[in-house]
Amino acid sequence: MNLKWWTKSNTVELLMITIGCAIYAFSLDMISVPNGLADGGLSGVTLIIRYFFNINLGVSTLVLNIPLILIGFRYLGKRIMLYTLYGAVCLSLFLMFWSHQNIIGPLPFKHDLLLSSLAAGVLSGFGIGLVFRYNGTTGGSDIIARVGQMKFGMSSGKGILIIDYLVLFLSLSYLDFYHIMYSLIVSYVLAKMIDLVQEGPNRAKALFIISDKHQEIAKLIDVKLERGLTFLNAEGGYKNDEKKIIYLMIQPREVPQVKKLIKSVDSKAFVTVLDAHEVFGEGFSYQRKRYHVGSNK
Repeated sequence: MNLKWWTKSNTVELLMITIGCAIYAFSLDMISVPNGLADGGLSGVTLIIRYFFNINLGVSTLVLNIPLILIGFRYLGKRIMLYTLYGAVCLSLFLMFWSHQNIIGPLPFKHDLLLSSLAAGVLSGFGIGLVFRYNGTTGGSDIIARVGQMKFGMSSGKGILIIDYLVLFLSLSYLDFYHIMYSLIVSYVLAKMIDLVQEGPNRAKALFIISDKHQEIAKLIDVKLERGLTFLNAEGGYKNDEKKIIYLMIQPREVPQVKKLIKSVDSKAFVTVLDAHEVFGEGFSYQRKRYHVGSNK
């Protein structure tokens, strides 16, 4: 059998998808179920089925995933859906494993719903985030969220949050409003964790600076912050005159300092500050020299 297409990267991706599924299943079996918390997406539907028909989460997850996986093959491509098929089976197996093993019991939160909600959100979000980061899904609503991300540019966390809220509304059929409200906390924390893990912790700020004194501003940024920058050619919309735009990437904590530098040169400069969720490549480093206000060095 020819396996030349298989690379080390494929092995790493499948390993991380496996770990992510194990963490997510652990969160469901050891935190959500023992504390009466609902879940969103397909997992939430399987919890409803478990309550009314006492069917194992792993079995119902596997069966309900079949039509969604077929839909995914049409929109996401074979490679992602093969990973999705692996993730769905992996999640089902881990759900069965955690619910039947006798080594580890439910986490001792003593039915403190706030702690349980936060823990379930963090663990579930971390697990799903790992799966997404390494090009997989766990099936179910993850497929729908991934389609939304690829087709409409919606973040995976936001897509899952919307679906979760719909399923949580249905969960009122077997849970009281009190538990549903804590389940909403789980969904919110989960969505934020997914985006954090998927996009990476290396957040930065992107600045666009328009000023007639762009050379002076650029020199100050270079001397005081030791940050590289780029000049972009532009044309004014009113006078049709040529402009230079400074494009700059900095750490979030450096924003006030840059604003101060800009105002010291041109108080009328037009500045736009945007969020950059992840920055990598040559020309940007989070390391820089210490700068003290009032220093000329």
